[in-house]
Amino acid sequence: MTESRRRPGRPRDTSIDERALAATRELLVGRGFEATTIQAVAEHSGVHASAIYRRWPSRIELIEEATFPGLSPLGVRPTGDLRADVRRFIRAYLAAFNAPAARAAAAGLLAYHQASRRPRPPELDLRVSARPQFEEILRAAPPGSVDPAVDPDDVFDMLLGAVLARTLLLNVTTRQRPVDRTVEMVLRLLRPLGTGAATTPDA
Repeated sequence: MTESRRRPGRPRDTSIDERALAATRELLVGRGFEATTIQAVAEHSGVHASAIYRRWPSRIELIEEATFPGLSPLGVRPTGDLRADVRRFIRAYLAAFNAPAARAAAAGLLAYHQASRRPRPPELDLRVSARPQFEEILRAAPPGSVDPAVDPDDVFDMLLGAVLARTLLLNVTTRQRPVDRTVEMVLRLLRPLGTGAATTPDA
């Protein structure tokens, strides 16, 4: 039985969520991924562990929501200018991954999901994913600028790989104009065949 069914009509105390999420970020930066447990978050935030478990079934879901809560809808709202929208999206995505808590959590989360064999409900991924916002940008693009045969999920997966590489292997992949390079890569993947070469964007 959920908390909302036990207490009908009672609004959820969002201050508990905020305290737990803030404590999670602080622990990730200060102590690292392995030390960021539910019990440690409870002690650091003053929120009882049972209240945390009612909101997040495990520390993995808690860490994911604390570090990758999705991009600001206002910051990546589509305008119909595909190149400009993709550039703003990538800048926001890189900023999210480069936040101190996200950098502290990224490798541990990757290792966990690679080792885990338990099926994961899609809604858990979408709650912290920027995939839906990327698809909104593609839907707002001018007619003919996105190949209908291209699977947006494939393009997003490749974009995610590029963002992760720049986050986890920053010193290895440092190049001039990294955002513009990534924008160009995404646009080439999206462009219908036979529409000509891409124009290199300004720095």
